[in-house]
Amino acid sequence: MTDLATLRLDADDHGLDRAAAILGKGGLVAFPTETVYGLGADACNGRAVARIFAAKGRPRFNPLIVHLADADAARGLVAWSDMAETLASRFWPGPLTLVLPLLPDSPLSPLVTAELPSLALRVPAHPLARALLARFGGPVAAPSANPSGRISPTSAAHVAAGLSGRIEAILDGGPCPVGLESTIIGLTDTPRLLRPGGLASEEIEAALGRPLARSGGEITAPGQLASHYAPAAPVRLNAHEKRPGERLLGFGTVPGADLNLSPAGDPTEAAANLFAMLHQIDDGTAPIAVSPIPETGLGRAINDRLRRAAAPRD
Repeated sequence: MTDLATLRLDADDHGLDRAAAILGKGGLVAFPTETVYGLGADACNGRAVARIFAAKGRPRFNPLIVHLADADAARGLVAWSDMAETLASRFWPGPLTLVLPLLPDSPLSPLVTAELPSLALRVPAHPLARALLARFGGPVAAPSANPSGRISPTSAAHVAAGLSGRIEAILDGGPCPVGLESTIIGLTDTPRLLRPGGLASEEIEAALGRPLARSGGEITAPGQLASHYAPAAPVRLNAHEKRPGERLLGFGTVPGADLNLSPAGDPTEAAANLFAMLHQIDDGTAPIAVSPIPETGLGRAINDRLRRAAAPRD
């Protein structure tokens, strides 16, 4: 791919206008959401969407999330349901993605859905993302703004390190407050947890008044590849102490930790720090050990990312 001069745009009216214009011309713009930075393209422009896959090195069978300004825009693309209305009214804008049946004659590029009959969509809460979507005035396909399979970006610097020269611009909105990708819920049949994320599944179950089924292993939404979110160095989980040559990423009271996701043992703080600290601790050579994290609330999403980061790589 020919190197591009990747612009760093400020979080002001000029930066937003420039970013929206780039999207309108088929360009790629990384922008902050409350979860991680997304790599945005006009979801109705097949050439632009194809450039997302090329820039990231992302497999074409892995569908994308479409970001929208509001729930009304979502209702025009999918077969809306009572459960979708319940969740959208409770959690949008926010770190929740819903997967629903795609309506016939959709204006979206088929690349967005990886030819599946369903669409993943969400309304982000970050004010800069919402301002960009309002200015652009259409659906924006946006996976995480990083090379495929690597650590997700929670700052403009992370994006630049992975994608400079491959995309037109980065809209710099500072660090992402949630720090984990959105929770994905499938609503094509039984409500199903497809990917744990920045919204705890317990909150979703409480809103629906029923438990969520679990994914059966097939790829029906983003973030389901076995090896994903991976540092360059190998990762060892549930480490109670640091072995010689390792760097230790702690949680709670951990003597000798090189970095600590949350000395107080707070999963919300740990989620916000996870990707940034993985970027910081990874030098590509020293193995990374990670302290145990409880498998409840946001801890479930943190452990999902860590298991994928530690999985064998092709």
